[in-house]
Parts: sequence; C-alpha cells; structure tokens
Amino acid sequence: MSEQIAREQMEYDVVIVGAGPSGLSAAIRLKQLDPDLSVVLLEKGSEVGAHILSGAILDPVGLTALIPDWKEKGAPLNTPVKEDHFFLLGPMGKLKLPNWPVPKLMNNHGNYIVSMGNVCRWLAQQAEELGVEIFPGMSCSALVYGDNGEVRGVVAGEFGLNADGTPGPNYEPGMELLGKYVLLAEGVRGSLSKQVMAKYDLRNGYPAQKYGLGMKEIWEIDPKKHHPGRVSHTMGWPLGSNAGGGSFIYHAENNQVFIGLVVHLNYNNPHMYPYQEFQRFKHHPMVAELLQGGKRVAYGARAISEGGFQSLPKMVFPGGALLGCSAGMVNVPRIKGNHNAMLSGKAAAEAAHAAIKAGRQGDELSAYETEVRTGAIGQDLWKVRNVKPLWSHFGLAASMFAGGLDMWTNSLFGFSLFGTLTHHKSDAAETGKAKDHKPIDYPKPDGVLSFDRLTNVAFSFTNHEESQPAHLKLVDPTVPIAVNLPEFAEPAQRYCPAGVYEVVATDAANPKFVINFQNCVHCKTCDIKDPSQNIVWTTPQGGDGPNYPNM
Repeated sequence: MSEQIAREQMEYDVVIVGAGPSGLSAAIRLKQLDPDLSVVLLEKGSEVGAHILSGAILDPVGLTALIPDWKEKGAPLNTPVKEDHFFLLGPMGKLKLPNWPVPKLMNNHGNYIVSMGNVCRWLAQQAEELGVEIFPGMSCSALVYGDNGEVRGVVAGEFGLNADGTPGPNYEPGMELLGKYVLLAEGVRGSLSKQVMAKYDLRNGYPAQKYGLGMKEIWEIDPKKHHPGRVSHTMGWPLGSNAGGGSFIYHAENNQVFIGLVVHLNYNNPHMYPYQEFQRFKHHPMVAELLQGGKRVAYGARAISEGGFQSLPKMVFPGGALLGCSAGMVNVPRIKGNHNAMLSGKAAAEAAHAAIKAGRQGDELSAYETEVRTGAIGQDLWKVRNVKPLWSHFGLAASMFAGGLDMWTNSLFGFSLFGTLTHHKSDAAETGKAKDHKPIDYPKPDGVLSFDRLTNVAFSFTNHEESQPAHLKLVDPTVPIAVNLPEFAEPAQRYCPAGVYEVVATDAANPKFVINFQNCVHCKTCDIKDPSQNIVWTTPQGGDGPNYPNM
C-alpha cells in the first residue's frame, strides 16, 4: 500500500530507526562529530524508553567511550555492583558456586545495576541538547529505495488504517524521511532489519541467529531484605533438561529487585511453557523468601539475540547499516549487550560521518563492518564464541566445564581449545513433534508470587488501538490449525509470554486460531519460534505496545 500513496518527504543527512542504546549513541556521536549534520531518530514507542527492557547490568565501557563525563552529567547509573553470587538450583535447594573458578570477564566489578529505559531517556536528553530531532510514537512501516536499489529512507507515522488495511476516516499516510544513510537500530528481530537481510542476502555464509526469551518483573520488597548492588544468577531448576537458560536477581535502588528468567528458544519440547517456568521459579525457597511480603510493580518480556560472534550477519548494505541487537551483539555468558550496542552506534556514526564528509552517500559503510568485527565488540564476543554452541549441543554441565575452560584459555592465551564451533539449526527448526514429547504439568499461579499471563500483561501497561490491522501476520492462515496443531500442539499458545495466541474450540471438530494482538509486548518470540515460520511480526501504529516505566 505504501507504494501507491504520495507522501510528503523530509531530507536529512542520517535517519536512525530505534531509540535504544545503539540508535541514541549513533545520534549523539554524529552530532559530536559535526553539529551541522541533520540527524533524525524515529522511535515506535510512545516515549523513549517505553519499549526498552533489559536485565540490566551495564558495563559502562560503551557509555564512557561516548560521553566520558557521564557521571558529572548525571547519568542514571546509581547502583554499583557490590557482590556477585552464582547458584545451581534444585527443586528445593541450592548450591552456591565459588567465584574463584569463574573467568575474570564474568566479574561485575565496576558495572552498574540500571534501568536501561531510564538510561535511554537520559541519552535522549543528551541527544536533543546536541540538536538531534527525536520523534517518538513514529513506527517505521516500510523502507524507501533509491534509483540504484539502495536504502534511501523509511516511511514513518502512518495512522488510521481500518482492520482490513484500508484507510479509515482519520487516515494519515505518514511521511518519507530520507537520508544519505539509514541506520537500523530496531533491536532483536526488527521488521525492517529482516527485510534488508532478505533483500541483500546479509546472512549468506553466516550461521542462523540463536535467541532466548527474557521475562522480567520488578518487585518492591521488604527493606530488610534489600541489598543494593547484590547480583545473583542461577542455573538448573526449574528448566533442567527441558531447556537451557537461567535466572537473574538484581537488587536495584529504591528497595526494588529486578527478577527474571531467560529461556533459550532452541528447546525441543513443544509443550514447554517458558512463562510458566518463570512463574514456577519464584516459588523456589530462595526466591520466595526474598519476595514474600513484597509486591510486583511491572512485567515485560523480549527476545534476546544469543548467537554471538558466529551469528553476526553482514552488517552493512547499500545505504545503511544494522546496529546493536539488530545484528546481535549480546555476550551470552556475561548476559550483557548494551555496552556493545552503544559501541556499535558510535562506530556506525563515525563511518557515516566519514562517508558524508568524503561526499559519498548510499554505499556500504565498510569501515563500520571492519570496526565491529575487529574492534572492541568483536574482541568481546570472540572470547566467548563457543559458550552458546557448547550449551546448545551438549547441555548445561558440559557448557559449565568446557565453556568455562574455553573462556579462561581465550582470556589468558588468546586461543580456544575448540576452534570455533557453529550453530546448526534455527530455533524454529529445533522444535520437536508433540507426539515425541510429554506434556508438562505446571502448577496454577497463586496470585501472590506467581500470576497468570493476562494479569501480568496488565503490568506491562500495553495498549493497542483495536481498530487497526493486526500487526501479527500469518503467511498462511490455515497453518496453525492444519499443521501446527496436529504436529506441534500449536506451541504459540505457550511460547508467547503475553497470551496473544489461543486455539478456541467452540466444538471439537472446528477449532479456531485466535490472535489477541492487543496483548502483544513486542517480544518477537512468535516470529522466531513458530515451527512453520508462519507468523510475521510487523510494527503496529506508532505509540502502541508496552509502556514500560523503568525496565
């Protein structure tokens, strides 16, 4: 439809899609390099930070490289990490692992427990003071291509479509925002990033990306139990052999703890229910004692790119580049990616500035690709490149021993005992047939420590205009009932952490697949894990989705 509508156009030097840490860092660096550059940053959330969810422990290396005097400028890094704890959990007990065998790169000394939503809000203030134009509530629904096939810009701000996709009475066609370069900083599995990967075959020669699903709650707890700066990570129960992953419990400021579970999406059993695993985790005695008497104040979920160095695609294309999690820069054993996202934004800005200064536009920013692969980001990811493949192929115990040994040899001697392992299948292809796996019996949430999905989604403050087209598209509407239900017990009912998908049986012979897109928290899990790859996540109209307070 976007090709058929005449739209107003606005020209900029650089167009940036996504006000996360990578996009904001790119915008800031561009204006630091040349205050006269025109830079626009487009954010689909209702405000900067509304769609940001991360653990998060922030390694400030990226922030320091971008804004060396961030402390003096009042960046919201208020809770330095004071103590690190690692636990292996069983159903009722725990084993505390000593810190001394843990590779030094896992040490959180010098890092901060933060709300990345609030960090991004602060970065937006810095960007606007430099003259960056930031437009929140502006979903980018399409790419604009130039005469030579390069990415020339984006369509942003289309509102008022009817449910069938036709213009409604208050339709606004949006604008074409054009730039010499377009930087895509959409986060994991961004819709425009998927399009450029397909159009320019950016994944050719690189293994599939691997993903996890991260679910997080913020709790206000009894001040007597609160220890600002305490960091705990766990492995083992409740996931066990059902899936890889682990938990985090971070004691932030204001008597709050950030608690979450990451489930690797390469699990085989289609009866697996990641959200219920998270709720069950909170009933472990160690966790229940901490939360007892407290209250949950926020909930959210998002996918995490976990493939590491091997799964980085080609990151440049004619007219632009992929930044941060759009490419996949999370260091899995450290459970950190925000520092690399910021460094990638800085590197992309420097490459774009040099190209514009040289009179170029619309070509590939090869200097950015080189910097990511050989600079600080590449070095960070290279040292841990085998941890995720070891975990995926051989399980938790092997990955703890072999992965730890591999990180030590990489850190101390600069080589790996395993060379460079690779990933074999996509997470969707890892899903097994329902007949080959046993259903899992999950306890009913008690409404005190654990909650049903719809109750928790209310704490993500998600809202979507219901009259618009569903932003979750089915390639073939018959597949959920004709294929996924008989073969995989339709896992969308379970892998979605927001209760978007249902199989409704008004009578046994005619089940229906229902998409409650209003519940969507934009985690992208469905786009990743659907075994038939039949669900395509696209952007709803601007401002819709979660409204995270300080995730």
